[in-house]
This record gives sequence, C-alpha cells and structure tokens, in this order.
Amino acid sequence: MPIRARDRSPDAARAPGRGASLLTGSGQIAVAMMLMNVATYGFTITTARVIGPVPYGAFFALMNLVLIVSVVMLGLQATAARRISADPAHVGQIEREILRVSLRAALLLGGVLLLAAPLVDRLLDLDSLTTAGLAALAVVPMTMTGAQMGILQGERRWRELAVMYVLAGVPRLLIGLALILWQPTEVMAFLGVTLGYYVPFLYGLTVLRHPRESGASHERHGFWPIIKESVVNSQALFAYFALTNIDMLVGRSILDSHDSGLYAAGLIVSRAVMFLPQFVVVIAFPSMSTSLNPARALVGSMAIVGGLGGACVLGTALLPDVVLVFAGGREYDEVTGLLWVFALLGTCMAILQLLVYSVLARQGALSMALVWVGLLVVVGVASTTVSTVTGLLSVVLTVELVLLVVLLAISVVKLRQRSAAQ
Repeated sequence: MPIRARDRSPDAARAPGRGASLLTGSGQIAVAMMLMNVATYGFTITTARVIGPVPYGAFFALMNLVLIVSVVMLGLQATAARRISADPAHVGQIEREILRVSLRAALLLGGVLLLAAPLVDRLLDLDSLTTAGLAALAVVPMTMTGAQMGILQGERRWRELAVMYVLAGVPRLLIGLALILWQPTEVMAFLGVTLGYYVPFLYGLTVLRHPRESGASHERHGFWPIIKESVVNSQALFAYFALTNIDMLVGRSILDSHDSGLYAAGLIVSRAVMFLPQFVVVIAFPSMSTSLNPARALVGSMAIVGGLGGACVLGTALLPDVVLVFAGGREYDEVTGLLWVFALLGTCMAILQLLVYSVLARQGALSMALVWVGLLVVVGVASTTVSTVTGLLSVVLTVELVLLVVLLAISVVKLRQRSAAQ
C-alpha cells in the first residue's frame, strides 16, 4: 500500500534509494526556487515600470520593511527543520508546538505592525495609512508559512515544499499584475503581495491538515524552548542579511550618487550569484542537523555552491559585456572590469549563508556572534577609510572572506568533536 503524504516520516525519507530521492529533491527545489525568484523579480520590475517612480519608492520601502520582519519566518523554518531532522522520534510534538509558536508570533507581529501603521506611514513617507496597514496583514501568513516550510523541509517532503516555493512567487506575479494594471498605485501593488502570501499559507494548511500522532514527547521540544531557539535563529539570520546588505546603505552615505549607482549595478551580479545555489541550503540543512555525518553534508554542499559560484565568476570574467546587459546596460560600463569581483562576492555570500545555516544546525553561539562582529567591521572600516567603488568592494569582500574562513575552521573543529564523541 503506498504511503500517503501525511503518513510519511523523516525515517521514511531516509529509506533505501535515498541518494536518488535526494537528487530528485534537489532538482524539484532548484526548479521551484528558480520559478519563485523569476516571478518575484518579474513582478518587481513590472511594478516599477507600471506604477512609476514615486509610488514605486513607497512600495519598495514597505517591501524592505517586510523583508526585515521575514527573519522571524526564516528563524521558525530553521527551528522546525533542525528539530525534526535531529529528533524524528518526536516529530508529532515538534510539529504541534512549532505551529503553536508560529501562530502566536504571526499574530504578535501583525498586531505590532497594525498599531505601528501610523508610525510606518510617517517614517517611510507613504502618505497612505491603508498601505502601511497592509504590512500587518501580510506578515501573518508569511510568518506561519515559515513554520509550515520548516516542517516539510525537516521531513524531506520535497515535492510539497517545492510547490510552496512556487506558490510563494507565481501567484504574487499574477494577482499583483492584474491589480496594478487595474489601478497603478502602490496600494494595489502591495495588496498583490499581501494576497500572494496567503496562497502558500493556505496550501500549507492543506498538506498539514492531518496532524501526526503525538508519539513521544520531551520538555526540550516544548513551547518555550522552541520560542528561544526561534529567536536565536532569527537574530543570527538577521545578522547575515544585514552583513550582506549593509554595503549598499554604507555606499549611499560615503560614495557620490554616480558611484553608488555603479556599485548598485555590480550588486545585481552579486545577488544573482548568491541566490543561484540557495536550493542547496534548503536540501542540505536537514542533513547538517542530524548526527549522521553532518560534516559530509557540509563539505558536499560547499563543493556544489563553490562550483556554481566559480563557474559564474569565470563566465563573468570571460564575458563581462554580456553580464553588463543584465546589470544595467551601457550606462554602467565603468564597472565592467569589476563585475567578476562582484560575482566572487556573491559566491562568498552564498558559501557564507551555507556556513551560517551549519551554525544554526549545531546552535553555535560563538559563530553567531562572529557574524555580528563582521557586520560592525564592515560599517566601521568602510565608513572611515573608503571613498571609491573599488575600495568599498575590497573591504566587503575581505571581511566576508575572513569571516568565511573563520566560520569554516570553527565548523570543522566542532564537527570533528561531535564525530569523536559518537
């Protein structure tokens, strides 16, 4: 009798033929995340063209606010995936508690943003209390979707997780495009984003509608321990996102408008290279969270991410004019010679993201603190010593390379200690 989706467990996912299923899972997640990113990028570009510069500025500012809040969603996803992968015997309890935590976190964030709508409206210069209020409606399903994705990720239910990733991008494009073509305003644009968040959330409710049997339970998977880990994971991911995005903010303050525009064009290449191997992190994280050879999972994943990044760096170095077309065009040709360095920066960001998730998998407090240190170093050094595009790029790349090497060294030592203790 075939196993139904709701009856599958992490142990079933590790059944014979795991190598083939892992490959299939990697392909499904890779395609799904590519579709999600293309749809999201397509909606962003289309919105900029349809609604015009002033409304788009308000829309983009609110999207950045939601992006910051999304670290809670990612923290919940990492917590669910790590706990289920590391302790599959308690999957029923973990699933139940993570959904409880996500519901309360979602309502809390939504309530805070709703009460803060007048302040958000003023700070972001939206001139629309309705638009500010939509952020509260958007973060509720977004936050709960993180827990749903984490459950599916931890249980290695790649097909359902792939569908959720597709639904996180494509409905936003379709719904949002229809709304802004009807009324080209920032309110309609963000309403499309808000409605788009509800689609994967409703799908998640459907695939997880039959809760697992309670089974074994333990106090370490209780309500408060899960909250504590989710907070720790969220702050670590916030540090990573801040580190990989602070250079543009610093650049706006230390470079003139022309050079900051050149740097922003180069960052398009960095972001593309960084996002390309994200599916590897999604697939590898459950394996890094188990006691069954996490070092092998980390090394294998780094090889894939490094290989993809290396190919991008080589391609950018050989065909910089072609890459420039996707980085803004001829208006930014002054940065052509540096595009391969931006691609190298993107590769470092991708590997660093993998290492940060490896840190989350083993809950390494020291490594998490080092990410914050890296952020402070970038801000401090760049703000006081840099005045050119090349200088800013050099500082950011150097700090991230050093942090990468240090985190890798710590991970190797910790994983060896774990292996020796088994």
